[in-house]
Amino acid sequence: MITDATAKRNVMVLVAAQAVLGAQMPMIFTIAGLAGASLAPSVCWATLPISMTVIGSMLTATPISAVMQRFGRRTGFAIGAFGGALGAAVGALGLATGNFALFCLGGFFSGIYMSAQGFYRFAAADTASEAFRPKAISWVMAGGLLSAVFGPQIVKLTAEGMAVPFLGTYLAVIGLNLVGVFLFLGIDIPKPVAASPGSAAGRTRRELLRTPTIAVAMVCATVSYALMNLVMTSSPLAVVGCGFQTRNAADVVTAHVLAMYAPSFVTGHIIARYGAERVIALGLTILAGAGAVAIAGVELGNFFGALILLGIGWNFGFIGATTMLTAAQRPEERGRLQGLNDLIVFGGVTMASFSSGGLMNCSGGSVQAGWQMVNLAMLPFLVLAGAALIWLWLRPSAMRD
Repeated sequence: MITDATAKRNVMVLVAAQAVLGAQMPMIFTIAGLAGASLAPSVCWATLPISMTVIGSMLTATPISAVMQRFGRRTGFAIGAFGGALGAAVGALGLATGNFALFCLGGFFSGIYMSAQGFYRFAAADTASEAFRPKAISWVMAGGLLSAVFGPQIVKLTAEGMAVPFLGTYLAVIGLNLVGVFLFLGIDIPKPVAASPGSAAGRTRRELLRTPTIAVAMVCATVSYALMNLVMTSSPLAVVGCGFQTRNAADVVTAHVLAMYAPSFVTGHIIARYGAERVIALGLTILAGAGAVAIAGVELGNFFGALILLGIGWNFGFIGATTMLTAAQRPEERGRLQGLNDLIVFGGVTMASFSSGGLMNCSGGSVQAGWQMVNLAMLPFLVLAGAALIWLWLRPSAMRD
């Protein structure tokens, strides 16, 4: 019988993976836009490499989920790490040769890792009891706290360490992936039992999407993640464009990623006490506050304040939505639902990432105007997610699942 002792051991492995392998994501999001600006034929395409990472994540979410459903979590996570190493290698080659298309291709391959990392939170719930599940998810997400410190510090050490700017950073990412893949030898999650002829196959994708709780969880997860990406993608460009240094941009990203993961030590307890829906509502409110602080000014304090609130809002919104989703799934639907969820989530993040560069660089006559447009774009999506949550609250409990 699987107990929470097994779940806790798995959580420790996944926390370590978040800390080591996860460090590459703040590294990439800190420098990819800046490196892209130096390679792209137009500044409007500066964030395309980041968008390609998100596209890679979106397109590989369903295949990686299927691999995990058939061969287990360990295999899927190893594929993700090797994808991250490949993406960094191709990106490094693009930087070294000044080839923007090749640099973008590297970003696409990096999305394989980003997709696999997205399943860490689901893996934490696989062997956990119902009572431990929200805590397991939040603890794994808390592992990103270490990556928030580790990643940007590596950027500071490596960004200017070679003749080609940022090349050293991409070489460091290769090393993180090759070392980090060995962590998954310690994971102990049984492979899903293959369905036997005549056994229940669970709801179809159409039926899952028509289930109110699942649909609202997906909407809130997508909005939380997409808006976080929309603002974070542009923030290094905005910080540097407003007269500050690359190291200031790295510090802002560090503060942001710390804020993304630090609340995870308590988010699970808050969800267990007050419910996922209330925590999601709080997250959406904090995201709105982040936009208000960003619009209020472009001093360094505004950047720090806005990005910290952005991280906290993402944490509550995204972990709350993940908990809601896992509570609504059946064992035989796990691979189907989780792959579908991340396809939709990262589809939204892809659109946000594409929009971020255009809004930032091409929607106004100055960096300040572009930064305001990025943050104003949050409003309609926050209204959408809030309305979906209110709609679910007003439905009788028997009609939610």
